[in-house]
Amino acid sequence: MTQPHRSRPTRSSARIASLCALGLATMLAASLPAKPPVTAAKPASAPTTAAVLAAAKPGDWRALDPQNTLYLDLPNGRVVIELAPAFAPNHIANIRALAREQYYDGLFIVRAQDNYVVQMNDPDYENEATRKPIKTAKRHLAPEFTVALDAKAPFTRLPDADGYAPATGFSDGFASARDPQAQRMWLTHCYGSVGVGRDNAPDSGGGAELYVVIGTPPRQLDRNVTVVGRVVKGVELLSTLPRGTGPYSLYEKPEQRTPIKSIRVAADVPEKERVALEVLRTDTPTFDAYIESRRNHREEWYAVAAGHIDVCNIEVPVRPAGGR
Repeated sequence: MTQPHRSRPTRSSARIASLCALGLATMLAASLPAKPPVTAAKPASAPTTAAVLAAAKPGDWRALDPQNTLYLDLPNGRVVIELAPAFAPNHIANIRALAREQYYDGLFIVRAQDNYVVQMNDPDYENEATRKPIKTAKRHLAPEFTVALDAKAPFTRLPDADGYAPATGFSDGFASARDPQAQRMWLTHCYGSVGVGRDNAPDSGGGAELYVVIGTPPRQLDRNVTVVGRVVKGVELLSTLPRGTGPYSLYEKPEQRTPIKSIRVAADVPEKERVALEVLRTDTPTFDAYIESRRNHREEWYAVAAGHIDVCNIEVPVRPAGGR
């Protein structure tokens, strides 16, 4: 692309401009009051994150629900996804149906965009003649970008302001947002979030195409895409994939794609083959203490306590069942 022509200053004119700028900066600095010396604030005495988790009781943890857990099996391992039916009930029912008819088996990860998402679908999805048929599930659904705010739904609200929503916090372990005035709630796009791909039409998605956030939280996608859950184990198997080199970081050659061995609902997998995990509950005093430990790190290394936290900077802890 041709750039507009810009005249280049001579060395002498550039030096004069530099000296003038330096003189102006010096005069401005002399006219300002002297800044007081910066002293690092020492964190107050309070539990560290490690101490909060060490003190957590068995009742502070919950097991994953097998009906709301997906196993994405790749050649290099298993990715465990927890679904959030309270936020996208129709899409999650459809994703279960797609998994149970083994629609995803043999499809591919077709895109890996640095600091953004990986995307999985049928490479022939747009071609009605050659794409993989959907048997019992639906190809398109009405969007579930937000759902009606349920006043009875658990919600641990963060104390800090958010630039994308009136309120953010955690509901049943999921990072979420609320607008009390509009009476809506939705899941936020944090690292590891799982969403449903679509075209321009809001109702052009259904779950046949999924993506996972592998970079800086793209919160601008909130309320524009249906988010169905989050990765609780194995996200590194996705975030370390080679980046695509085509448009939108799609893989340009079929051999660059990562094949999907299968996606299964955990409840349909023999118990001995499941991954036994439990998640820190987000509706307990322990989680309140955990939030505070993340807002104001008390570890010795920290010189200044931030006193602020973003919803996507709080990773809900996951561990093997029983803490083993």
